[in-house]
Amino acid sequence: MPRVKRGPAGRTKRKKILKRAEGFVGSAGNVLKMAREYTQRADRFAYRDRKQRKRHMRALWQTRINAACRLHNLSYSKFISGLKKANIELDRKILSEIAILHPDHFTRLVEFARPQAA
Repeated sequence: MPRVKRGPAGRTKRKKILKRAEGFVGSAGNVLKMAREYTQRADRFAYRDRKQRKRHMRALWQTRINAACRLHNLSYSKFISGLKKANIELDRKILSEIAILHPDHFTRLVEFARPQAA
């Protein structure tokens, strides 16, 4: 069977992998075999962390809302429950933004939720 050297196509493929490995420490950034392994590993982490970012952001929003609720002597769970009973449909991202940027509006939301939570 004849040897296939691939020429420009092979060089393009190698350069593509090495370009993605720029900035990797040591041989991982300039030896093709290691660069291939490390970029595959980086891809696995990137895939996993795109999912985890959503979880981490939701946890951050919940923490912010809880902190804002505690300033009004109300727990997070009672606040969310009170909002649902008052038919106020705001997601946690928006609630955390309101808590940070517009504390006076958040106070009004707490006033709506408090009687429902009791």
